[in-house]
Amino acid sequence: MTDGALQGIRVVELGHMVSAPYCAKLFADYGAEVIKVEPPAGDKARCWGPFPADEPDPEKSGLFFFLNSNKQGITLDVGSEQGRELFVRLLAEADVLVENNEPRQMREWGLDYSAVSKINPELVMISITPFGQSGPYADWRGYDLNAYHLSGASSRYCGRPNETPLEHGTFAADFYGAVAGATWGLAATYGRKVAGGGQQIDVSCAEAIAATFVGGQNIGAYAQDGAFERRTGVGMPLGAPATILPCKDGHVWMLALEPGQWNGMVQVMGDPEWAQLDMFQDMFVRAQNADVIYPLIEEWTMQHSKWDIMEKCQEAGCPVTAVFTVAEAAEHEHLRERDYIVEVEHPVLGKLRDLGAPFKLPESPGGPERGAPLIGQHNDEVYTELLGLKAEELTRLHGEGVV
Repeated sequence: MTDGALQGIRVVELGHMVSAPYCAKLFADYGAEVIKVEPPAGDKARCWGPFPADEPDPEKSGLFFFLNSNKQGITLDVGSEQGRELFVRLLAEADVLVENNEPRQMREWGLDYSAVSKINPELVMISITPFGQSGPYADWRGYDLNAYHLSGASSRYCGRPNETPLEHGTFAADFYGAVAGATWGLAATYGRKVAGGGQQIDVSCAEAIAATFVGGQNIGAYAQDGAFERRTGVGMPLGAPATILPCKDGHVWMLALEPGQWNGMVQVMGDPEWAQLDMFQDMFVRAQNADVIYPLIEEWTMQHSKWDIMEKCQEAGCPVTAVFTVAEAAEHEHLRERDYIVEVEHPVLGKLRDLGAPFKLPESPGGPERGAPLIGQHNDEVYTELLGLKAEELTRLHGEGVV
């Protein structure tokens, strides 16, 4: 990419599945040079769909395609001595290493921070794991949902009151950990002069979720006075309306707490007589009478489409929003006009739609320009041009399974 905000930064990614690849993708989509190092068999994400016609193919994984745009891809067995030697040579010329391997595995490979910092003192190492690099769970095996549920978020938010908590959407903790890693990894990269060199960014996905999903309102409040909020199912218990209601073609998130919002929604509903009661000017009183007013509001929503309800309520100063399906979101005019739905070419998949840059930088917009690499697509370029290997040496390493 040219003219990217992060042009001139070289990133090496030794990751799999979601957290490290998405972190590195954020660097790549804004102009950094990212070299993705996969084992010879490929990243585990290549086995995840969706696949065209539901036929598994390591070069056609939808998950892999999304997570690895704009990267160069090479294969390397870092578990072998020759593979580690080549990897170390890559790190010697890198600004950032992004990885999400078990801390124990990185130590066994001799690629933990204490080792790589001796090779390149300026290297910023972003390590993203479920539980972090220290503490009693540091070497535990875990995945995204392990990290999510460790944080207390499912107990707080997911499911109905007094019933079994529910799991959250897959990879939420990994994506949050990835964004946290990219943010503070970038800060460390640009702050090397202040810090006196590189450092390791230790990202615990569980802590990222604890901070952003659960937060001080719950964990902090419990630490202070032993009180914390509990899940309520759908909606908010203290104020109303604040819930999801069915409508003519789906559902709407009805939110009208402040007096101006409530009166705007009442006006859109045609000023029904029941809504004129003075006591309903108080959102807390409305919440206490939610079992009465929600069925009355639902009578109105069932006569209208979610688009109509949303647009009219928004015009009246009431932040009601349609609940969109994934298909509706993918075709949404607002996202398309913001260039969040873009088309990208891939050597096997052809031209297909992808998500654009999630953060807008008007002077250097960023986003995917090249599709995810094929397995080992840039081996020749990286090993011969960057590391100076001879063609016959690369052929030998390939035959021995090192690359």
